[in-house]
Amino acid sequence: MKKVVISGTGLFTPAQSISNDELVEAFNAWSQQFNAEHAAEIASGAIEAKPESSSAFIEKASGIKSRFVIDKAGILDPQRMRPNIPERSNDEWGILCEMAMVAAKEALQRAGRTAADIDGVIVACSNLQRAYPAVAIEVQAALGIQGFAYDMNVACSSATFGIQAATNAIQAGQARAILMVNPEICTGHLNFTDRDSHFIFGDACTAVILEDAELADSKNQFEVVSTKLVTQFSNNIRNNAGYLNRCADEGVGAEDKLFVQEGRKVFREVCPMVASLIAEHLEANQIDVQNVQRFWLHQANLNMNLLITRKLLGRDATESQAPVILDTYANTSSAGSVIALHLHQDDLSSGTVGVLSSFGAGYSIGSVILRKR
Repeated sequence: MKKVVISGTGLFTPAQSISNDELVEAFNAWSQQFNAEHAAEIASGAIEAKPESSSAFIEKASGIKSRFVIDKAGILDPQRMRPNIPERSNDEWGILCEMAMVAAKEALQRAGRTAADIDGVIVACSNLQRAYPAVAIEVQAALGIQGFAYDMNVACSSATFGIQAATNAIQAGQARAILMVNPEICTGHLNFTDRDSHFIFGDACTAVILEDAELADSKNQFEVVSTKLVTQFSNNIRNNAGYLNRCADEGVGAEDKLFVQEGRKVFREVCPMVASLIAEHLEANQIDVQNVQRFWLHQANLNMNLLITRKLLGRDATESQAPVILDTYANTSSAGSVIALHLHQDDLSSGTVGVLSSFGAGYSIGSVILRKR
């Protein structure tokens, strides 16, 4: 069977960032305004008063200190509380395509490849801006890539599932190399008026070049040793936005058309599932978990990652073993673990084993064992 390598990674980071203090100031202004406007209903018990947030609460709950965003002003406007992203003409590249191009060009450069070397494009992310045409085909056209392209969505696990799909295509001889990109505008589906979740997400885009190991000549290669995926249905993380919403009048404006989750249930159920999957995956490949020098974990919640690595190692992981980027990027859904890989890979020596893992809505969990070449 052909060996497949990741030969290059790329990252697009928005120019704007929002600190916890800035986010809290906007949220509390909105909360105070809401309570003042509905004072009579609150006093009568018809509705509950909106609570206020704090930077200390956010950091303790998540480990997040700031997040990069496509639009800062709209999010911090108490009269709006959502990003302002104007529609574009159908003759212009879409915003997800634009983000993907930046990340893809860096990944191509690190891989030592051009568009002519790529035979397929996979756009794997949580929230596509439209149903069709596929954003992947748009990215393909924008970069001048021949071959095939398609979109896929497995929420926060989209990147690891995309890596397996690309690996399979290369091993089957359907492509020499695949570009897999993860454009995530997570702030577009976040309810910035919900105290329990208004701080969770940020925006970013990552890109990964996967290719036949026999053809690769990059200095940044990681062999894809093995991939393992699992899904288990759960409503504990959900977003009901979709084209059928216009067919049900009773759902217009409902909060479930944005990101909703039962955070405590997710924490309690997902952490042991992730630790078990990674442990089983390593054992099946005869790799001692203590020999894994890096865990590039999904960047959703610091406490989740600390618990997962503690279950795996029997101790706390060092900062080098399990690098954290969510403190400045927040949760960027499928892009998070790839951001960690992109920013924390160049120090590793040949033969080093690492695990790229994602987990999220579905539930969906992915584990990719990588070895530095």
